[in-house]
Amino acid sequence: MPMMEFNRFGATPIVIFNLVIWLFFTFAYLYQMLYVLLVVARGTVRLPEARRQHRYAFFVAAHNEEAVIGNLVRSILSQDYPRELLDVFVVCDACTDDTHARAEEAGAIVWDRNDLARRGKSWALDYGFDRILNEYGDKYEAFVVMDADNLVSPSYISVMNQAFDAGYLVCTGYRNSKNFDSSWISSAYALWFLREAKFLNNARMMSGTSCAISGSGWLVSASIVRGMHGWDFHTLTEDIQFSTFCSANNVQIGYAPAEFFDEQPVTFKASWVQRMRWTKGFYEVFFSYGRDLAKGISRGQFASYDMLMTVAPGMILTLLSFFVNATYLIVGSLSHGFIATQAELDMCVGSLVMTFVSMYAVFFLLAIITTVSERAHIHARKRWRIVTNLFTFPLFMMTYIPITVAALFKKVEWVPTKHDIVVDVDDVVGDGA
Repeated sequence: MPMMEFNRFGATPIVIFNLVIWLFFTFAYLYQMLYVLLVVARGTVRLPEARRQHRYAFFVAAHNEEAVIGNLVRSILSQDYPRELLDVFVVCDACTDDTHARAEEAGAIVWDRNDLARRGKSWALDYGFDRILNEYGDKYEAFVVMDADNLVSPSYISVMNQAFDAGYLVCTGYRNSKNFDSSWISSAYALWFLREAKFLNNARMMSGTSCAISGSGWLVSASIVRGMHGWDFHTLTEDIQFSTFCSANNVQIGYAPAEFFDEQPVTFKASWVQRMRWTKGFYEVFFSYGRDLAKGISRGQFASYDMLMTVAPGMILTLLSFFVNATYLIVGSLSHGFIATQAELDMCVGSLVMTFVSMYAVFFLLAIITTVSERAHIHARKRWRIVTNLFTFPLFMMTYIPITVAALFKKVEWVPTKHDIVVDVDDVVGDGA
């Protein structure tokens, strides 16, 4: 059809471009709204009672974590689960403080590792898993990976044991936060992880598709680790890499509402550094596993599609839309009607405005839904922070736009995150909203 015919119906190139972008986002991510509706209708997944109590090794990679490591170990060993079925292993990764002594005093088995060429959690996991398997054989049926700044609820492993006993070889838990109200940054992080647990992983579990592990608080069967002879995932986001590997190879990750508490960054600078690493890691996983996920999709595996949407750089399309509309607006305005009509220019302005308005509206709605649904799990002394977070959470999420661009070009390396929120589980839950 000639261009004149397109123009008669208002179907100019810029209109078609914006329509295609809108349709793509709508249909690509519509399933996540269906997840929300599923959770609203059915609540939290119910796991069958475990037939027996399994033996677990908790694993913690720690770099200069003397302030927080003791409370984590004590929270693990004081759970409502037989003590003889739990051990805690801490690998002090190039530590220069008293992490070793603090962890040992709390009851952990502690090893020192000083490989400065291969620092970071993934390498500590590889070292620790390999050593446990060599020195303890088949003693443990599964490993539970925690970060040094975490705390676990008294029922954590009992609930996780239900999922493992049901046959899931990899399981993720309910990630809460121990410093929701430290700043608007920590509140945003906390809400995102609550949403991830309840409205993504919980919904995936109820739908019969695979979940994704994230950061810490996850379990992996010893049989999987034994098959790898350690840990073979060393991108900047080894958790997402492993989740993607599972999806591509049809290993279903389960979800258990086993609550643990994570320390969130407080400053925007610390958040920027951490999320830059995450975004760069997502790029690594996307370009490494994109083809495998596409094959999984071709075989009808919805988990592969779900994971592809998780790791795909969707913000790039948002930026592309902004750039195209802004360029068309500027060039069209300078052409004085030769290239673009006034109606097209007005449409470009509307598209630019709606791009950000719609993003804000979507994240605002997710903030309200998550806050209302998970209000019993939000622990904050500053109760006003829960309300203000509804409005600042969308702004936090929109700062991923410049991060997405910067991560394309910037060299990113693993750097340790400082943890200094020294509380125990009673301190956290005692501040309930």
